[in-house]
Amino acid sequence: MADPKGFLNHGREVAKSRPVDVRLKDWNEVYVPGSLLPIISKQASRCMDCGIPFCHNGCPLGNLIPEWNDYAYREDWSAASERLHATNNFPEFTGRLCPAPCESACVLGINQPAVTIKNVEVSIIDKAWDSGDVAPQIPERLSGKTVAVIGSGPAGLAAAQQLTRAGHTVAVYERADRIGGLLRYGIPEFKMEKRHINRRIEQMRAEGTRFRTGIEIGRDLKATDLRKRYDAVVIAAGATTARDLPAPGRELKGIHQAMEYLPLANKVQEGDYVAPPITAEGKHVVVIGGGDTGADCVGTAHRQGAASVTQLEIMPRPGEERNPGQPWPTFPMLYKVTSAHEEGGERVYSVSTTHFEGDEDGNVQWLHLVEVEFIDGKLTQKPGTERKIPAQLVTLAMGFTGTDVENGVVSQFGLELDARGNIARDAEFATNVPGVYVAGDAGRGQSLIVWAIAEGRSAARGVDRFLTGASDLPAPIRPTDRSLMV
Repeated sequence: MADPKGFLNHGREVAKSRPVDVRLKDWNEVYVPGSLLPIISKQASRCMDCGIPFCHNGCPLGNLIPEWNDYAYREDWSAASERLHATNNFPEFTGRLCPAPCESACVLGINQPAVTIKNVEVSIIDKAWDSGDVAPQIPERLSGKTVAVIGSGPAGLAAAQQLTRAGHTVAVYERADRIGGLLRYGIPEFKMEKRHINRRIEQMRAEGTRFRTGIEIGRDLKATDLRKRYDAVVIAAGATTARDLPAPGRELKGIHQAMEYLPLANKVQEGDYVAPPITAEGKHVVVIGGGDTGADCVGTAHRQGAASVTQLEIMPRPGEERNPGQPWPTFPMLYKVTSAHEEGGERVYSVSTTHFEGDEDGNVQWLHLVEVEFIDGKLTQKPGTERKIPAQLVTLAMGFTGTDVENGVVSQFGLELDARGNIARDAEFATNVPGVYVAGDAGRGQSLIVWAIAEGRSAARGVDRFLTGASDLPAPIRPTDRSLMV
């Protein structure tokens, strides 16, 4: 145990953010560099090393949280990094992007603010990179087996790294021009600078993983041909079919899916554009959808110089405390203020878009909405609450409905889908096609980055068993495990 009285002697402290007026002038991460290290040892000491550490159950990866908290308290960063990497391939991603269900399950959180698990995690991995403790793990021998991974998001990268380290020859296929999937083009730079992805890719290249960009399986290369080339295939292509809003006026110019808008801003940071083809500069922006992707649109619009930003959510505003239906240690739906919300704009809850209104040139100018409420479990419009708000750029951030079935991967492989439209798989993450496996959102549906990494690791074990008859690779979860659903 780190410090038996740590949770009594120290209150919860989190990473400090840069001032709003400063960070809006750039695209760097919002947190003050190095602000965590002076406080992280004390924060790690708040971990009680519980007899039953529920944080393990809260994390789909089964992270060894009390162990690396103890090492962080003692400032043994090398040992902390080893324990962290024992269950997580990419802690610098989860430490920045995961909503931390582990903290919701922290035993201390029953009656005190939970341990800052996420901040401890990111401090350990950042220190490990700075100290040179993150090195390529090159397999001692090759198996002679080949694996293709479709998709280079967190699930695909985790599966690829695990399988490479098991001795298989792995090639990752990505339809975009750079590796990273939504980590690269869906997550804004201010939430995670892309240098974190780049150095992991270099580590993976040094280990032997091969990367093929600009190739969309199903279109540029038939899925059946890919299957002939490789001994096994892992589909980690995500759930990229965005939910649309079929309201009158949807065809007006200036209404875009979030994943049409956000990648262009990231491409500016990559040097592909001087200015994004879709910009919020000088415009009244409306973001439809109250989740993390919506918040990413809000922060991006602020940095592009929007005249105003309004975020709409059809559901009521969540409470700031757990409600009885979401008791500890479950992951509760709480009202949260992200860094993007700190920067300005307005959030409007319990409203539904009725239609869009444009000008004579076909450009959206107004969004008409109405307040809604639940009556007998049914969402109902409230009479007399109709109004309109200015909207010269509208982004739709309402989630995703399933994997892309238009590019031919599903049909060309002959894959079966489940009732939710995801690629069906068994307990080993195997599809109905021998040698073809699925991990991440493509099989699970839209979910969290920590689930994607856990599924990539678990699918890698299934592939390894298929290729060799046995596997020592860890498998943190099974597709049928619903006990950790968040």
